[in-house]
Amino acid sequence: MSGIPARGPDRRTTVAPRPRRGPLLQQFGFARERLTDRLAGPVMDSGTWRLSHLSELLALRADHTDGSHSLPRDDYAVAGDAATAIAAFDAAATAWRTALLGVDDPALDTVGHSTYPHGSDPEDPFIDIVWWVNQELLHHGAEIALLRDLYRARQR
Repeated sequence: MSGIPARGPDRRTTVAPRPRRGPLLQQFGFARERLTDRLAGPVMDSGTWRLSHLSELLALRADHTDGSHSLPRDDYAVAGDAATAIAAFDAAATAWRTALLGVDDPALDTVGHSTYPHGSDPEDPFIDIVWWVNQELLHHGAEIALLRDLYRARQR
C-alpha cells in the first residue's frame, strides 16, 4: 500500500491513507452536482433567499431535535424581503442554539438524535449534523457578506 507523504520538512515518512476519505469524496461529488444543477437552473442569488435558506435549515433542525419533530419543509414560509428574512433568521438561530444547549455528550454521538427527514439526520451521529449545519452557516454567511459588499461597492 502506498502512503501519503507526511506534512512538514521531513517528507520521507509517510502515513497510511485515511479510510474516511471515501465519504469526503462522496460529499464533494454531491456538492459539485448540486452546484452544476444550480448553475443550470433559475437564478436565486439574493441575500434574502440565502438568509431564508439558513433560517429554514435552523428552524426545522431545531424542531426535529428539540421540538415537535413534525415541522414540514413545505410549510416553512420563505421571506420576501430582507427585514423579514433577518427576523426569521434571528428566531431560527435562537431555536437552534436552544436545541444545542439541551444536548449532552452522549446525545452528540447518537445516530438519529435529529429526526429531520430531508437530510442524513436519521442515519448520522448528531455531532456530524451539527458540523454540517455549521458549514452551511459559514459558507452561506460568506456568500451573504460577499453579496452585501458587492452591492455596496456598486453604490459608490
